[in-house]
Amino acid sequence: MPASALARQQLELDILPPLQTRDEVIGRYRQVREISRQISDGLRKLVPRSAIVRHARKLDLTFGRIMLLDSMEQMAFLYDLAIYTAPPDRTRAIDRYARTARFETGSDDARVFEAMRNARFTACMVKRRHEIAGLVMGDVLRRTEFWLVDEGLEQTLADGDTLVTRIFAPDAFGVTCGVAMPVDFGIMTNVFYEVLPQLNHHTIEQICQDRRFAETIYRTAMAYGVMDEIGLRDPLASES
Repeated sequence: MPASALARQQLELDILPPLQTRDEVIGRYRQVREISRQISDGLRKLVPRSAIVRHARKLDLTFGRIMLLDSMEQMAFLYDLAIYTAPPDRTRAIDRYARTARFETGSDDARVFEAMRNARFTACMVKRRHEIAGLVMGDVLRRTEFWLVDEGLEQTLADGDTLVTRIFAPDAFGVTCGVAMPVDFGIMTNVFYEVLPQLNHHTIEQICQDRRFAETIYRTAMAYGVMDEIGLRDPLASES
């Protein structure tokens, strides 16, 4: 996301439409989440198994050609990499999907999809509860704040908790692309020790968006055993 867009979103933390209530925000969040879930279903169908295996290999989750997953939750992180990242000489799956997807111009589906295409990877910390709903998060590297709405994370995260996730923002608040992984100082120190020599001429934004940054965090955190702490939960599914 361009710096101007980030600044505008940060400004919206302080200048909110006067009629917003928690019910309105959560209702809108659920609409966005449902649309993004449908889009994600289509995106996953576009990802070949070879791409999933390739990303599993980068995360040390393979033995030969066999994937060794401790839990099915790990698949979500493989899909995250396969959909939202790509080497410089390849096209991201989400951009390929844009060529075939038929969203009506100006529709909510088109708005959410375009926001997903511009999703940003972030290492962030819970600063405080948002006055209406969700959380105010501090982006550790970009040194900005953003409004995150996620019913599951709001219930489980405490102030000061840190995590990495991928965020898209079709409205004033951000929504995760489906994955969130807890991290701590030890994990991030090891990540920077490994990845910064490869990215030392990159800007902060380029580092955050580089596929190697997410890969290294996911691999390091999984080696630390953080998957034992993760329970990916869809609030919409639990209410049905």
